[in-house]
This record gives sequence, C-alpha cells and structure tokens, in this order.
Amino acid sequence: MAMDFFESQDQARRNTGRLIILFALAVIAIIATIFLLVGGLLGYLGRADLARRGLEWYAYLDLDLFIVVALGVLLLVSGGTLYRIAQLRGGGAVIAEGLGGRRIHPDSKNSRERKALNVVEEMAIASGIPAPPVYLLDREMGINAFAAGFSPKDAVIGVTSGSVEQLTRDQLQGVIAHEFSHILNGDMRLNIRLIGVLHGIMIVGILGYYLLRSALYSGGYSREKRNNPAPLLAFGFGLMVIGFVGNFFGKLIQAAVSREREYLADASAVQFTRNPDGIAGALKRIGGFSDGSRIESPNAPEASHMFFGKAVSFMAGGLFATHPSLDKRIRRIDPMWKGPFLPSETVDHSAVLADETQAASGFAESKPLSSISGSQVSRALDQAINQIGQPSEAHILYAAELIQSLPRSIVEAAHESYGARALVYALLLDADRETREIQLDRLSRSADAGVYKETIALRPKVETLTAQVRLPLIDITVPALRALSPTQYESFRRNVSELVKADNKIDLFEWTLQRIILRNVEPEFRRVNPPRVIYRGLDRVRAQCQVLLSTLAYAGHDDIGRARNAFEQASSFLGMPQLVLEPPERTGLGALDNALDVLDQVTPRLKRQLIRACAVCICSDRTVTVDEAELLRAICDTLGCPVPPLLPGQSL
Repeated sequence: MAMDFFESQDQARRNTGRLIILFALAVIAIIATIFLLVGGLLGYLGRADLARRGLEWYAYLDLDLFIVVALGVLLLVSGGTLYRIAQLRGGGAVIAEGLGGRRIHPDSKNSRERKALNVVEEMAIASGIPAPPVYLLDREMGINAFAAGFSPKDAVIGVTSGSVEQLTRDQLQGVIAHEFSHILNGDMRLNIRLIGVLHGIMIVGILGYYLLRSALYSGGYSREKRNNPAPLLAFGFGLMVIGFVGNFFGKLIQAAVSREREYLADASAVQFTRNPDGIAGALKRIGGFSDGSRIESPNAPEASHMFFGKAVSFMAGGLFATHPSLDKRIRRIDPMWKGPFLPSETVDHSAVLADETQAASGFAESKPLSSISGSQVSRALDQAINQIGQPSEAHILYAAELIQSLPRSIVEAAHESYGARALVYALLLDADRETREIQLDRLSRSADAGVYKETIALRPKVETLTAQVRLPLIDITVPALRALSPTQYESFRRNVSELVKADNKIDLFEWTLQRIILRNVEPEFRRVNPPRVIYRGLDRVRAQCQVLLSTLAYAGHDDIGRARNAFEQASSFLGMPQLVLEPPERTGLGALDNALDVLDQVTPRLKRQLIRACAVCICSDRTVTVDEAELLRAICDTLGCPVPPLLPGQSL
C-alpha cells in the first residue's frame, strides 16, 4: 500500500536524517582508522627516539594527533561531498548528460521518441506538474529508466533505447509512473545527496591512490630517511585500504537507503495507472531480456540507486543490491505469478504516431465548473487535495483525452520553442481590445518577428479554448521553454512581464501563469537553491499565513463580510483563530509571492494543513471559480505539493 504524498515527503526527510547518521558513523570509522595508521607510521619513523626514551610506538596516539587527523578527514570528506553535490547543482540534466543521455526535442516526430514524450506528458498533466524534459540514453540497450533532479522544477526523466524498443506503451507507462513517484515523493534530492556522500567517502581512497603513485614514481628507493619512499608508500596504501573499506560501507548505505523506496514506487505506479500488468510486464520483460536492465555508462555505479532496475552488478550480490530482486518485486504486484519471464520482443513502432492521435476511450467529457453545484465542486476539490502527489487512473485518462481534444496546431506549437513562446503570449492577450492593442504593439517591438507572427496566428484558436485547459497547456510548453537559449529566455521573461503589466493590474490567471512558468523554467537558466525546512511550527510564520488566507479571501469574495467569514473559517481550521484579516492594501499577488517563498520552508505536515485551510477559504461560499482553482494549483505548485487536475462531476 503506497503512503500518501505528505507521509512520503516526511519519510524522505527521515531517510535523509538516517543517511546523515550513517555518513557520520562512516566518517568516525575513517577518522579512527587513519588516526591509528598515522600514529603507527610516526611510531615506526621515530622508533629509535622512542626506544631511547623507553616509550612504545603508540606514544604518538595522543589528543593533539587525533584533532589534526579528525580535522583533516572532515575537511577532505566534507569537501569531496560538497564538491560533488555542487557539480550536480544543475539538476537532473547534469546527471542525465553524465550518463550519456540526449535531450529529446519536444517536437520530435521519431515514433520511438514520440511514445516516450507522450507518456511523460500525460503523466505530468495527471500529476499536476509541468512536463519534465526527457533524455534518451541512445547507447544503452538494457531496459531501464530514471528520474533525477532536486525537485519537480529541475527534474528530468531518462529512458534507455532498450526501454522504448522492448516495452509496450502500457509497460512504458508503468515504468514512467514509477519514476514520477520518485519525483513526487521527494526521493530525487535524497538520491543526489547519496551520490555526494559516496564521493566524499571514496575521496580518501582516491587520495591514497595518488600518494601511492607519487611514491612509486618518486625516483627510486634510498636508505636515507629523507629519500625513503617507504613511509609514503605505506601511508598511501593504508589510505587506499581505508578508502576501499569506506567504499564498502558506502555501498551498503546506498543499498539500504534505496531498496525500500523501490517497493513504494512500484506500489505508487500501480496506484497511478490501476494497471498492474504495465509495471509487472516491464519487470517480467527485463527478466527475459538478454541485456536485462544493465547500464554500460562508466558513471552508472554512483547513480545505480536512481534507476528503475538494477543498473550494475556488484560482488556480494544482494548485500550491495540497490533494488529488490525481480521475483520479489513482481510478486508484490502480482502475487499469483510463478514465472516465466517474458521473452525479448522488439515492439513495432510503425503505428505509434497514429495510435497516439486517437482519443482515450471510455472517459466522459468534464463539465465546466460553472455548471457544477457548490457542493459538487467542494467535494471534487477536497478529493483533489487528498490526491496531491497521487494521480489516479481517471487523471491519466483525463490527461490523454485533454491532449487529444486540443487542436493539433496548438499541440504542435506547444512542442517547439517559437510556438511555445507564442502560445504563452496569446494566453496573456487581454479580452479588452484597447489593452490588447497596447500589448501587441509592445510585443511587435520586443519579440522575435517569427514569434510575433505565430502569436497573431494562434490568438483566434486560443480564444476558443475552455478555461480548464489553460494550465495543462502551460504544462506542455515547459520542456520547449526550457530548451530556449539564455538570450531567448531573458527576452521571453521580459515580454511576459510587459504583457501582464499592460493594463496596470495583475489578475489571478496572469499571476498563476507567470508564477508557474517562471518557477519551473527559471532553474534551467539560473541557480535556484532548493528550499530547506526551517519552520516546524506555524507560530513563526503567522504573518505569512495571514497574507495567504487574506489574499484568498479577497480573491474569491467581493463582499467584505463574506471575505471575513471565509478568512475566519480557514484560520479556525488551521488552528490559529487569533489570525487577523489583513486590509486589502496589505494583500495582493505581490505580497502573496513573498509569503509563499517563506511558507515553502515549513514541514510537509504543515503544508498539508495550509493547503486544506486554503481549500476551506475557497469553498466557504460553496462556489469555486476556474480562477480560484487555478490559484490553488499555483499555491500548491509553489509549496512543492502538485495537485492533480480538478475533475468536476467525475468520480475521483
């Protein structure tokens, strides 16, 4: 049984704490052994002096030496860990490229690549997060995949050639659902920290190797002490042995932290797709395939815990295994399975593109929010919040049908860099003719000529779209926007800001669109530090809670009395009845930006409370508008809690 999103986030935090404890124990063991090694060498080198003074070799094992060794090891190991993590600051793209991955362009027409892109796109819309870029590991014939990054903002999905060649669409969907579980449940950041920890522990052995080489090539052996390389040889060899032992325990840490999360991700994949045959079929296919899930990249060992299947084989078998055995994983999903594995079979991709254009079957069209009663909307909203980080089969079917229902010209535009920018601009064009003319005039002078022309062409088609498809459409554009050059992105960023400011006010949709796009595209071009948990209680963020709930209360209610009632209901639900409704001039979307940046640093448990309080505020008048639903989506996205699409009238 898969735990819910917030429990998974807390579990990821506990695993991080567990990793820190294991890392500390490994460092302590390294300090102790190097302390003994250095003391022994000093005793050997000074044996004549010790003999004259009647002392034993261990006379050098004193507190001063321990402090020097401890500081040296701490600097070395911590420096190695921080250096490796800093190398990976670029997010999932750095890891994918280091494994030999090639980013698949969002408008690819290759049938194999299109299959992977479409499955990822559907899963992203169903999950309520922008579609992550997809990397293809062209040279890897094994069936495998991975998710990498610090958060959904910089996440990528990697798939091997073997996966797209050997797996059916349902099987690939099960694998991608498994990887999305790692994105949603906070596993990715832990995985990157684990890479850093392993590198820090290994740095001792690396130093020993270079010292040993230096001693071997230092000019030969001499009986004179000052030219005698034996102590350096012994010290280098000793460090190599200690590094080997440290690496041994590092691999144990890697395996221990990883295995249980794989079971949880498998369970989540079944929960997402309601199709156990998908992920179970992929695992059975790995078992019957000659290349299995093997990864040939030289960087595979340090990232082995990130993959869907066992990427590398270690001596000592199950002791270092980062994944449970295929048999155990399959039986957890399909208890009746007793074998055999599925034989290798290359999937025919000749009809993939045609199949991808067919609408999903058996899924009723969603009713617009305006036609649903308040109680139905409130119930649907509450169910959607319960499914944060846990999209259902209904959401995946909805995502597939939504994509198929869009005009092909809109979908094609969303998949390429010119069209994606034009699509965003077209969505921001005001309904008021005078304001729209101001926007177009500014755009004609600042945007690329081709993008401006595309914006004019797309505007009539965008105007026919229903309000519910706006945010899913933005989710689709994100990979193409992340593929912009830095210069193109800066121009795009300025143009979005200018379009929003053209009427001297920012409405809810404009703020939501701007917040989601910039939050999820910005990490591609600028270093954005992932949020850290600082606040474990809401008392220290009382002012930010007031701004959040006050802004929501005013956004959904024109009458001050109703706004106050909504605010009081939400603050009581939050367990903070002492909160005071802020005056309108101290709220607004700018103040909300600042408040959310702070609230993103509370614990997952507190985020659950905050989001539910927001829902109480929105639903207080038994009416939920599209703008309010989109605003809640943007708030949840900012807090790192992706909410699946709201499906009014559907059984979620």
